[in-house]
Amino acid sequence: MDRRRFIGTTAAGAGAGLALGMSGCEPSGPASSPNGVFAGVAPFELDELTVADLQRSMESGERTARSITELYLARIEEIDGRGPGLRSIIETNPDALAIADELDAERRDRGPRGPLHGIPIAIKDNIDTHDRMTTTAGSLALEGSIPAQDSFIAQRLREAGAIILAKANMSEWAYFRGVRATSGWSARGGQCRNPYALNRNPCGSSSGSGVAVSANLAAITIGTETGGSIMCPSSINGVVGIKPTVGLWSRSGIIPISHSQDTAGPMARTVRDAAVLLGPLTGVDPRDSATAGSSGNSHVDYTLFLDADGLRGARIGVARSFTGFDPRVLAVFENAVSAIRDAGGIVVDPANLDATAWNDPLSLVLLEYEFKTDLNAYLATLGPDASVKTLADIIDFNERNADREMPYFGQERMYDSQARGPLTDRAYLDAKATIQRNNRENGIDRLVNEHRLDAIVAPTMGLTWPTDHIMGDRLDGGSSAGPAAIAGYPDISVPMGFVSGLPVGISFFGRAWSEPTLLRVAYAFEQATNHRRAPTFAATLG
Repeated sequence: MDRRRFIGTTAAGAGAGLALGMSGCEPSGPASSPNGVFAGVAPFELDELTVADLQRSMESGERTARSITELYLARIEEIDGRGPGLRSIIETNPDALAIADELDAERRDRGPRGPLHGIPIAIKDNIDTHDRMTTTAGSLALEGSIPAQDSFIAQRLREAGAIILAKANMSEWAYFRGVRATSGWSARGGQCRNPYALNRNPCGSSSGSGVAVSANLAAITIGTETGGSIMCPSSINGVVGIKPTVGLWSRSGIIPISHSQDTAGPMARTVRDAAVLLGPLTGVDPRDSATAGSSGNSHVDYTLFLDADGLRGARIGVARSFTGFDPRVLAVFENAVSAIRDAGGIVVDPANLDATAWNDPLSLVLLEYEFKTDLNAYLATLGPDASVKTLADIIDFNERNADREMPYFGQERMYDSQARGPLTDRAYLDAKATIQRNNRENGIDRLVNEHRLDAIVAPTMGLTWPTDHIMGDRLDGGSSAGPAAIAGYPDISVPMGFVSGLPVGISFFGRAWSEPTLLRVAYAFEQATNHRRAPTFAATLG
């Protein structure tokens, strides 16, 4: 289900949130110069550097993992906590520099472990780490919670030699809480701001991950998606996002919404950097049965599939069944389709999906059932001393702390989920079977087979909107995230241009486990167009 439909039917969604200040008060507006650009944001020496750039600088001795980490931490303090106040980071890792020192020593003694050795990465605040950082999904109900063990992907990051730099802000509870919500807000982290226009929304629920990597506060970040939560902030913040096939990355140790649709994925400034991160975090995890399907379908190194000429001869279907896009976004998309043709792609236009499949209200039924069951299972892993043990406890906490937790919107989604029965209910089983069939075999699979497609393309998301805590999010911008999200299939968003200074993305999606093909064509598009531009931190645009 696309984010527009998700929010429209639930008034919540699976990828967004709101914003307060850290103390529960709205932050003061950013100061700007007469030309509308935030005053005082100096150039940053790591701006737009890739993972390969950082590795070369460490190999040459120009930099160390410690010096790179120090620079990112200082930049977070300079423009995230102060300056324009992006509020993309909830907390930094107090052990980051010590970890960097250990990795520098290891590099000197034995060489690097691989391409992620010494690379600082920020991860979303719903991903467990067993360290001195907490994992809270942005909620005060989990404030101080330190899980008993790392999530599978945090464990994989450490094994690869990456530095977990920080926890990124997010839409609280991954936006599955209340109606009339505002993306990018959490009670713990405040309102995350779009770095291209500070008064506009960063989208969610991986808002902090999208903003942090776009603003060069980390080399790469990790977000999570249920229904557009990687795709939307990637498009709106001008970065690359990959939503993998469900099961390619383990979800164990990630605060859930839906085991049918949840997945974590890379967010980066380039397709190559996203591909660098994708492979090392794959693997079969006994704690997540969905990963069994990745056996034989995953790859340790996805950069092997990157080909600047990868669009030549590729069959690309243009999906025109997504509605609500601004005409200016569609004009940019037409230029993108022309660029695909110019790069040798065989364009099949139109190649439409049935809009009723991802707009089916049954998709909300599935999420409401799975949220309660999956969240209760996660909370049980926190042990007997956890302050909240069930969804009912969280609802009660929010009611008792409404001044801090619910100043702008309520928890209607949580009420509705709590009212649902077990996953043996016929209503749940029928909803799951129907929406998955219509978006898998009768949807993406049928379209790919019918036209012999390598990928399907559409605009990722519409234009960002002014953040509004009174009316909530704008729901009229268009989104193409729905089919791949419901199907559990891969989706990649790549910058495709700008409208009045605001970035917009193009999505490449396809059948299950088709990440190698999607990366090949997405990389070729990126190399042919090079639309990524760093944000300028304008106070407002237009």
